[in-house]
Amino acid sequence: MSSPTHVIQEHVARGTAPGIVVASGDASGRVETVSAGDLSPDAVVRIQSMTKPVLAVAALRLVQDGRLDLDSSVEPWLPELRDRKVLRTPDASLDDVLPAPGPITVRHLLTNTSGYGVTTVPCPLQDAMVANRTAASQEPLALGADDWLAALSELPLMFPPGEGWRYHHSFGLLGILLSRLAGRPLDEHLRQEVFEPLGMRDTGHSVPAEQAHRLPAAYRHDGSGGLSEVEPAGGGLSVAPPPFDLSHGELVSTAADYAAFARMLARGGRHEDDVLLRPELVDMLRADHTPDRLKTPDSFFPGFWDGMGWGFGVAVQTAGPHRGRYGWSGGLGTDMYVDPDGSFRVVLTQVEVGPEIMGLFADLS
Repeated sequence: MSSPTHVIQEHVARGTAPGIVVASGDASGRVETVSAGDLSPDAVVRIQSMTKPVLAVAALRLVQDGRLDLDSSVEPWLPELRDRKVLRTPDASLDDVLPAPGPITVRHLLTNTSGYGVTTVPCPLQDAMVANRTAASQEPLALGADDWLAALSELPLMFPPGEGWRYHHSFGLLGILLSRLAGRPLDEHLRQEVFEPLGMRDTGHSVPAEQAHRLPAAYRHDGSGGLSEVEPAGGGLSVAPPPFDLSHGELVSTAADYAAFARMLARGGRHEDDVLLRPELVDMLRADHTPDRLKTPDSFFPGFWDGMGWGFGVAVQTAGPHRGRYGWSGGLGTDMYVDPDGSFRVVLTQVEVGPEIMGLFADLS
């Protein structure tokens, strides 16, 4: 794996992002961290959807301990999801529904097949999700976990559980399930089960107020070659204390912390001399669990499924020169992947994903 220093310096110079941090390593423990621009190597950044692999590992830890079964209904912990109704077609009116043929399971959450998720075309369900503040967006969360779940449960499923693929909301549900099963705040559970064992000292749902100076501003490209600020440095929902329960929310982390997480995966679930996750569970996480019939053009952005699959919280490359690579990205310009040879890379910016950021990821692949 080549050094990314020149690549990130060039991208900062062309305005892709004000600052970029990259951590590259392998299963041996070697990690090289480089940075360019005004993003410090120890910055605490909003990793957004890179939270999903963390939740998947936390769920599989409970499977490993016999406290959770992949094919069990989620209803004991999420009773709001009992007696689901399903739209007759994804674009049907909200009252054109049928009873769900079966419950949502833990496996459905991990594989984005619960029936809840991002709607990719205009339809009554999309309008309803915007109206009740459950639609996925780059805006900060508007509802606490219980209120978000209550609002989501008022809506029908887009398809029967297991019969379609839609992004995002399944993992919000998974976070709430983990918190309720553990009987404690999700942040506390993740700290004990994942963060502390891996030495991820700066990862959580928010940054302590005394460390807020390490949280950079977030930006988006404004279409005219410049950047506009979308979240302030040292402020916003990502600074403690949070205004409500963030069990359905997303994490902040650092290059060093997420590199420790990626290295654990690269080592088949081992951290130093300890087994955090058994190898067969890591193999399940990085396998493609999405049948071809669910890889439809309307399920996600165009071209996503070309040589790609979805495991548990990660995308899996099923064809091409990087076959076997798995990982995931975050909407504010973060990315992680692990290769079959045990090498890995973590890329951090704080710029919304668009053509410029996707170009950065491609150049670092």
